[in-house]
Amino acid sequence: MADFVQLWVYLSSTPLFGLTATLGVYVLAHAFYTRMAQAPWANPVLWSVVLLALGLAATGTAYPTYFSGAQFIHFLLGPAVVALAWPLWQRRAVLRQRGWVFVLAALIGGVAAAGSAVVLGWALGLPSEVLRSLAPKSITAPVAMGVADQIGGIAALAAVFAVVTGLIGALSGKYVFDALGIGRDATGWMARGFALGTAAHGIGAARALQVHPDAGAWAALALGLQAVVASLVIPLVAAWF
Repeated sequence: MADFVQLWVYLSSTPLFGLTATLGVYVLAHAFYTRMAQAPWANPVLWSVVLLALGLAATGTAYPTYFSGAQFIHFLLGPAVVALAWPLWQRRAVLRQRGWVFVLAALIGGVAAAGSAVVLGWALGLPSEVLRSLAPKSITAPVAMGVADQIGGIAALAAVFAVVTGLIGALSGKYVFDALGIGRDATGWMARGFALGTAAHGIGAARALQVHPDAGAWAALALGLQAVVASLVIPLVAAWF
C-alpha cells in the first residue's frame, strides 16, 4: 500500500499522469461504448469527461497538473481536424455539384443555432456577457473562444457552452433524426451528418464518423464551414447590435 501511494504521488505530479489518465479512461469508455452497440447515451467523450472530473475532484489534483500531460493529446486536435479533409476529397464530385447548397445550409444552420440560443437567453434575462458567450456555442471550442473574446463575451464560458452543445447533439441526434423520418440512405446520411456537424461541431462529427463514413464526411464539412461562416458573421451581427 505504501508503494502504491508513493507511485500515485509521483504520477500525479508529472505530465505522465494527465496523459495516462486520459488515454486509460477513454479506452475504457470506448470499450463500454462498443459493448453497448454505440448507443448515443454511452458516448465515450461524455463518460470520459465525467470520470476524469470525478477522479480529479476525488484526488484533489489541480487541473493545471492534469493538463500538463493531457496537452499532448490536445495538440493532436489540429492534425485530427486536418485529417477530416481526406473523406471530403473522396467525395469531391458531390462537393463540386452542391457547393453553394452546402454554404447556404451552413449559413442558415448557423443563424438558427446562434440566434435561437441568444433569443432564449435574452428571454430568460441573462447578462449581455453570457449572451455573447452563447452565440458561438455551435462552433468548435477553440474558434468559439476566439469569437466570444472578440465580441465581448467570456472565452472560458464559450468553451463550456460549446462542449455542452456538442455533447447534447451527439447524444440526441439519432433520436431527433429518427423522429423526423430522415432515412439511412446516401441522402439521409448526408443530411444527418451535415446537421450534426452544424449543430454539434467536433463532438457531433466524431459521433457521425463512428456511425457511418458518409455521415462523418459531411459532418466534417459542416464543422469547417460553420467555423468559417460563424467567425465572420457573428462579429458583424454583434457589432451591428
